[in-house]
Amino acid sequence: MRAPKLSLVAKFNVVILLIFGICFLATGLIADRLLENEAREEALGNARLLMDSGAAAAAYTVEQIVPLLGNQLKYKFLPQSIPFYASAENLNALRRTHPDYSYKDAMLNPMNPRDRATEWEEEVIVQLRDHSTPGAEFVGERETVAGAALYIARPIIFSDRACLECHSNPIEAPKTLLDAYGPDNGFNWKANEVLGAQIVSIPMSAPQTRAHKILLNFMLWILAVFALVFIALDVMVRVLVTRRLIALSRTADEVSMGKLDGEAIDTRGHDELSGLAHSFERMRSSLAKALKMLEK
Repeated sequence: MRAPKLSLVAKFNVVILLIFGICFLATGLIADRLLENEAREEALGNARLLMDSGAAAAAYTVEQIVPLLGNQLKYKFLPQSIPFYASAENLNALRRTHPDYSYKDAMLNPMNPRDRATEWEEEVIVQLRDHSTPGAEFVGERETVAGAALYIARPIIFSDRACLECHSNPIEAPKTLLDAYGPDNGFNWKANEVLGAQIVSIPMSAPQTRAHKILLNFMLWILAVFALVFIALDVMVRVLVTRRLIALSRTADEVSMGKLDGEAIDTRGHDELSGLAHSFERMRSSLAKALKMLEK
């Protein structure tokens, strides 16, 4: 049984479709990788912005709030005087509209119980302690209830003796501080040691959703452009190649059956098909002259 006969146009279309399929797949994979990286960079940028916002709130507390509370702190401890408290409150306010975002000054030995590091945060702190350098930053991903999340962690290190006075020994700590938190936690801190980590966690769902939407639109546009190019190529092959080849094939059949006075072949142009048409026309003229000579 013979295989089904494919026309030249059909073969051309199959080759074009095969090439496009390979290019379309490769383009999709490359674009997906690039957009995933862009989504990750976007999430990292948002995380750094949140962390810088927390640092700005802490600096504002030290420079402007603490001096105003100096007299009150002699009689009552106020958590508003703690820079970390200001950072946490500032970003907790943001979480009212962005509940999936989180910020925490995670400590191994905190004074405020809410700052105590969880198990995964302790692992991050240990890694920062083992590989801490000035300006160190640790980036990682973890699974949450809301999906994949990207987090940035920076080490918490105290070098200012004034900051350590309240956390070195319970005996030396202010009475107001002990009245508020007791003598059991938040002491024996050492200078220039990684005591915890500032951790900002950002959900990856939003930037990934945008990346997938962009990828879908991009691939649809690629598909639309290919469809137009495919149609244009198909029409071009039919008009410039197939139609002329069919005419040449019909003329060759007529000549083979002895019909030498058929319709003239279109020999316009200077391409290869025009050259072939000229050759056919010369062959038909030569055969016609040869037959006339034989008839004499």
